[in-house]
Amino acid sequence: MSKWMKWAKELQALGQAGCYYTANDFDLERFERIRAISQEMFDQLTDASAEEIAMVFSEEEGYQTPKIDTRAVIWQDDKILLVKERNQQWALPGGWMDITETLASNCEKEAWEEAGAKVHADRLLFLETSHANDTFFTVVKVFVECQLESVDFQANNETSACAFFALDDLPDLSVYRTSPAHLAKCYEAKDAGQDWQVAFD
Repeated sequence: MSKWMKWAKELQALGQAGCYYTANDFDLERFERIRAISQEMFDQLTDASAEEIAMVFSEEEGYQTPKIDTRAVIWQDDKILLVKERNQQWALPGGWMDITETLASNCEKEAWEEAGAKVHADRLLFLETSHANDTFFTVVKVFVECQLESVDFQANNETSACAFFALDDLPDLSVYRTSPAHLAKCYEAKDAGQDWQVAFD
């Protein structure tokens, strides 16, 4: 993550928290200006429009914390299940964790919605903190191994295909969502079996 992006994210978080906690009208005006400056910086640093940036942050309030992105790791023999997203790239089934879900239920829900896969979340494999330049938020990615019960894929508004792939024959990946390094670590955990120790940064 570039220093400018880091500063923009920090200013956004400070401004947002200040707007939420201050009881002083003059300070509120200053904090709102800090948020506006951060959004102007995002406008210069990303491909998003000013309107898109304003819409993203209009939904945020209070002390800003990282977003949680869950990814379901589903096996068929030695191949791993990936879904083809609207950008025509592939990733593990997953997405933002909904506030009404647990880690396990969110993985199971995303696997069903994106891949038509009925699964049971089985074990936590690893966590990774992402400070990517192409997102406005810090993201904690959580990878959970799931036991497959059945697959009945239907194209939907999020994904157009799903398939199982070997590590040495991967399709074009949506690398922010699922990178080759992520998949290599999934295979490392699979090979280690019950000796695998949950990894985190």
